[in-house]
Amino acid sequence: MRRRHVLASAAVLVVGLTACGGSTAGAASPEEVRTEVQFSSQLGTGGITYDPALVPVGASAVVTATTRDGGEVVTLTLRGVLPDRTYGAHAHTNACGETGDAAGPHFQFDVDPVQPSVDPRWANPQNEVWLDLTTDASGTGTSTATLNKTFPDDRRPRSVVVHAMKTSTEEGKAGTAGARAACLDVPF
Repeated sequence: MRRRHVLASAAVLVVGLTACGGSTAGAASPEEVRTEVQFSSQLGTGGITYDPALVPVGASAVVTATTRDGGEVVTLTLRGVLPDRTYGAHAHTNACGETGDAAGPHFQFDVDPVQPSVDPRWANPQNEVWLDLTTDASGTGTSTATLNKTFPDDRRPRSVVVHAMKTSTEEGKAGTAGARAACLDVPF
């Protein structure tokens, strides 16, 4: 199951301000993308699990991405995964594929010239979209990344990958988070 909604909040704002005699000059026009998936073992369903022991078939994810005030706000919610566990999660450059590697590297606003990027000057939550989360006793967890940059129109992330462990921040390992356990396509 996959849904995509683009909200035209600006239209609502214009109608509201017009009715009140206000002006729309300088008004923000947020856009939201929302993707909901149920993880499957098959590619082409919007969400694929590569490690059903960590992200079971039937577990679900919701990603929302909102552009506003010169930045991005991205939220990930996982349900039906392992309880009381920390997962790493990041936006990636490519769509999901048969293997986790198909999603490519982490999306970076300013791209590290050395790949894979493990230098904390490049691999950090201000330059990438980090969505690490810890689940509760029911296997549900939510994380939000608030970024002060917007995705460039010509180079946007295309997926969110759920990793087996928390994201490292240390030199030489920055941005790494273990195996790629699952992936969902997101039309950022």
